[in-house]
Amino acid sequence: MKKMKAVVQYEYGDADVLTYTDVEIPKIGENEVLIRVAYSSVNYADIKKRTGNKGKDEFPLMLGLDVSGKIEEAPSNSTLLKGDRVIAFPKNGSYAEYVVANEQLVFKIPHSLPLEKAATMPTVSVLSYILLYEIGQVQESDTIVIHSAAGGVGSMLVQLAKLAGIQSIIGTVGDIGKEDYVKALGADTVCTYETFAQEVLKLTDDQGANVIFDSVAGEISNNSLDCLALFGTLVQFGNSSGKAGTFKTSDVHSSCRTIKGFSLGTTRKHNPARLAPVAEKVLKLFDSNEVTLPVTQVFNLNDVEKAHKLIESRSYKGKVLIKINHSL
Repeated sequence: MKKMKAVVQYEYGDADVLTYTDVEIPKIGENEVLIRVAYSSVNYADIKKRTGNKGKDEFPLMLGLDVSGKIEEAPSNSTLLKGDRVIAFPKNGSYAEYVVANEQLVFKIPHSLPLEKAATMPTVSVLSYILLYEIGQVQESDTIVIHSAAGGVGSMLVQLAKLAGIQSIIGTVGDIGKEDYVKALGADTVCTYETFAQEVLKLTDDQGANVIFDSVAGEISNNSLDCLALFGTLVQFGNSSGKAGTFKTSDVHSSCRTIKGFSLGTTRKHNPARLAPVAEKVLKLFDSNEVTLPVTQVFNLNDVEKAHKLIESRSYKGKVLIKINHSL
């Protein structure tokens, strides 16, 4: 059997459980393609999965949500051909030289879009586009709040909101030192998690924000309801705090407010066809440089442990990438 380099883990734990090793190159099944990986991104969801805070898994486990690369093998009836440049959501992790993906979760990229730049976008841009337009249904006249605005999804949400002409974009950060970065992306106001509820009420004459995007949960969700306007929407799509937010029925019925949940992972699994039209739109935005995601640092595959530690430190802006095949 042919072997490849990959990073796997055999138990939950700190970053040092990540093991750089040789594994067998996976085989494709029906409606699947084999991709030679150029880059994978590192997402906060990888940290949660590594530590066992994202459900139970079978070991050995490979992390990673998305890749950019080239088709290595495809079925004879496929619209994808060997050599096609693509982004994809692989089925069993992405920290490897080769990955298998369902054809519905593989998207061709323009020749003018570099593979490194393309690797910044699959998870965060597809997720952000759906959150803004389909879940949040944001209007130009809205005041919106984007939590964790300096992270990957936050950075993309701010840019997409600015592009959509949203009236007032408020970003929250854990470290106010990230204020200039978030404002450069298009935010009108940046504040910390400790003060955002008061700031939002002050900026809106006590009316509150129309839409709040929350990937943090815990106390942040509770505080978000303190500054959510009548008829407003709280979009809940993660819990990076590791704690659940709590809601009461009285928080929503008399105020006509809505709490909506969304998971890209659930959508990939149960409704993958929903992603193709979104991927097409965001690829055009990246190719035309209307939006971009700065890369904080690129690590080699055998340095994934360092990449995870950087993500956990929260001292990064934009995206962290893993360079896997240097010849691509």
